[in-house]
Amino acid sequence: MKKKTFLLSSIMLGLSVLTASVSAQAALPSFVENQAVPSLAPMLEKVLPSVISIAVEGKQKSSFQNDNIPEEFKFFFGPDAFGDSSPRNFKGIGSGVIINAEKGYALTNNHVIDQADKITVKLQDGREFKAKVVGKDEMSDVALIQLENPKNLTEIKIADSDKLRVGDFTVAIGNPFGLGQTATSGIVSALGRSTGSDSGTYENYIQTDAAVNRGNSGGPLINLNGELIGINTAIISPSGGNAGIAFAIPSNMANSLVQQILDFGEVRRGLLGIKGGELNADLAKAFNVEAQQGAFVSEVLPNSAAEKAGIKAGDVITAINGQKLAGFAELRAKIATAGAGKEIELSYLRDGKSATTKVTLQSDEQTQANASGVLPALDGAELSNYDSKGQKGVSIGKIKARSMAEQRGLKNGDIIIGVNRQPIENLAQLRKALEDQKSAVALNILRGDSNFYLLIQ
Repeated sequence: MKKKTFLLSSIMLGLSVLTASVSAQAALPSFVENQAVPSLAPMLEKVLPSVISIAVEGKQKSSFQNDNIPEEFKFFFGPDAFGDSSPRNFKGIGSGVIINAEKGYALTNNHVIDQADKITVKLQDGREFKAKVVGKDEMSDVALIQLENPKNLTEIKIADSDKLRVGDFTVAIGNPFGLGQTATSGIVSALGRSTGSDSGTYENYIQTDAAVNRGNSGGPLINLNGELIGINTAIISPSGGNAGIAFAIPSNMANSLVQQILDFGEVRRGLLGIKGGELNADLAKAFNVEAQQGAFVSEVLPNSAAEKAGIKAGDVITAINGQKLAGFAELRAKIATAGAGKEIELSYLRDGKSATTKVTLQSDEQTQANASGVLPALDGAELSNYDSKGQKGVSIGKIKARSMAEQRGLKNGDIIIGVNRQPIENLAQLRKALEDQKSAVALNILRGDSNFYLLIQ
């Protein structure tokens, strides 16, 4: 039977679906060395207040639309003759976890909140909050949201996911099928997993057999100390229900992306500058490598971080910062999410000999932020840091037609250099300047040789 990978959020287009599934999970032993195993209840009582259920609403393009129909056919017969082209309302559910109680920041999956116009968060005690997107990263499926007017929240402690071992006990918490907060237990089944997706995503998953289903997306995977070790994101199942194979984004990977969003207003991907693939038996024999796992380097790009650090084609990278690598996919994910400018240590094999080298990751220049996460009134504009000829600021890039940004009068190429007479040099400063603004703000705009203020209500 063909393997199927499912994202865990539940999207409903006017349909209610009841799904039956068989749970496959590990059970704690009744006794260990004649001592009764304590209940997980005391730990869960402390953690559950930090877990949130997420409900989203929005509009998305109809799945029935056929974009391959020539425009002249649509003109003569009408657009609806080949499928309804109007956006359709959708509702969805997911989960998340609060990581900063004071600010109201919570982690979830990008696919949970993607295209959502309205985000509602519900806590264990029944309280509900509206939430907004602070930042997101589609390629790693991580999103940071912020609860509005946060009060008396509980945050979860984040563990070092690099210290996980296969066999460690896990607990998954979420909102499966919209039933409400649910906790299931299991173990770490594998580390450094990839689903084999060719969509260009960054996959370095924790695999667990804790029961996870649709609606668990974005919810926490925790250890027995009640600490966050991962964000549940996908399952493999022939039926769409739990089959004992679930994947979670490691907490270190998610936390690195969150810090980049908060520090820079965007995700700044790290770039090593190599091409390669998974190490196999034939490659290991051909290059006199005894390792059974690792990332084979087939090419080192000129002037790249890897070249400057002495990495060469034919090397096999076996570890990053002392943590063994399962393969190239894991290396790719860890490098990309570590962030530009980060110094890492790589262990590698060459001609049967081991060596280590330190590498300072370069920047992937294809980093941008959506303005809705910085200032909702400018939704539809792409923002990026600007630094040219001594002038710093935030550059306005592509603007969607009929968007809020276009209605406000912004244009491609505008540079935001200040907020209410406060100088702005980058996205991080812009976000910080706007964070506590409750009323109208005046953006200082540089457009060509003109310098003016744009009032945003």
